[in-house]
Amino acid sequence: MHDDTVCTGWRDQVLIVDANVVLVERQLRAGELTCPRCGAGLAPWGHGRPREIRGDLGARLFVRPRRSRCTGCQVTHVLLPETLWPRRADAAEVIGAGLEIAALGMGHRQVAVHLGLSDGTVRGWIRRFRSRAEAVRRHFTVALVALADDPVMPEPTASPLSDAVSVIVAAHRAAATKWPRMNTVSRWSFAGRAIDGRVLTCAPSAN
Repeated sequence: MHDDTVCTGWRDQVLIVDANVVLVERQLRAGELTCPRCGAGLAPWGHGRPREIRGDLGARLFVRPRRSRCTGCQVTHVLLPETLWPRRADAAEVIGAGLEIAALGMGHRQVAVHLGLSDGTVRGWIRRFRSRAEAVRRHFTVALVALADDPVMPEPTASPLSDAVSVIVAAHRAAATKWPRMNTVSRWSFAGRAIDGRVLTCAPSAN
């Protein structure tokens, strides 16, 4: 499976939402979800095509994302659960695990063997994350300062990739201290939600 399969064919904008589909449906029907473009409420607009996602430990997840349409600007949005990232065929937790291993200094081939995935898939994650590392580090540094009463910045590491991973971990820890329910949300789901899915991509929308 090609790494970008998850969003092939989506012409909608992508909006990262809670992983609880019942909660999201209730929010959508109550008009509590708003358009990131114009701020108007989103309304139900069918579903996207079913997708198969690679989960942790080789699990196969079948996802049929909810679609919505803005009541203001009429733009349609795919509501992507925070456990997934735009344009990825692997769950956020799987990709995040690969990035954490890479942050230890392992090359993409070693990471691929550890996760049981192809070299090309893992190389693509790491390459994209490296290109985004400084922007991601800055975003989560700001988040850490906002979340922690007495923020402790991670020590600089050997690479921008490792620095970005370290501050994501620290920001998630601060969020879990402030809101204990965040302990049930993986740090990579938290990361995707906090940065609108832009962990590996420059924009959350799909082509």
